[in-house]
Amino acid sequence: MRKSVAREYYEAILVAFILALFVRTFVFENFKIPSGSMEDNLLIGDHLVVNKFVFAGNADSILHRVFPYRSPERGDVVVFKYPEDTRRDFIKRCVALAGDTVEIKRKQLYVNGDLQIEPLVVHKDPRVYDDLPAAPISSRIRDNFGPFTVPPGTIFCLGDNRDNSLDSRFWGPVPLSYVKGRAVLIYWSYEAGRNDWQWRGFGHRLKQLAGVFFNFFTKTRWEREFRLIR
Repeated sequence: MRKSVAREYYEAILVAFILALFVRTFVFENFKIPSGSMEDNLLIGDHLVVNKFVFAGNADSILHRVFPYRSPERGDVVVFKYPEDTRRDFIKRCVALAGDTVEIKRKQLYVNGDLQIEPLVVHKDPRVYDDLPAAPISSRIRDNFGPFTVPPGTIFCLGDNRDNSLDSRFWGPVPLSYVKGRAVLIYWSYEAGRNDWQWRGFGHRLKQLAGVFFNFFTKTRWEREFRLIR
């Protein structure tokens, strides 16, 4: 007996929904940059594709030998659950792995005693604070940190905008179980303010969406479209 057109549409929509849910849960997810901690590499209003598949934990299965699973590596830009509030997602650069010793001396990053060349890192505050009691503790930690050995099962993450980033210097390493994926691509970049993406109720969100609709062509950063993330 031939299925009705309505049922065929229903089944097609259901399959598409399940497929989209599977892809979003296990393979790819979108993420937008809400703060300036990764400037000038990633800007507020950049919308990213995050590969959730690459860090899948299947090291002991046949899938691990078939698909390109791997652990986070130094230099990966990763999205993870903020250790102090797991309802929020953060994005930073992984700079050290378990067993590595991290040290920052007058804003210069050393891993296992080697000075790191970081071409995408910026320092927007010309001041350099010494590790002295007279300096504010947050400034001392920002510019002078460690030495600190990264514990097993964690990674150490820093923002590319090194002087304006809340990162592992302040709240510690990121558990691997909190890592959601690797940021791979900017699919849309929209010029936005620092607090534009914060939730302030439905009225504000509707106003925000209307603003995007009317300013889509003028505020979209077309030169950043489909840029691979380094």
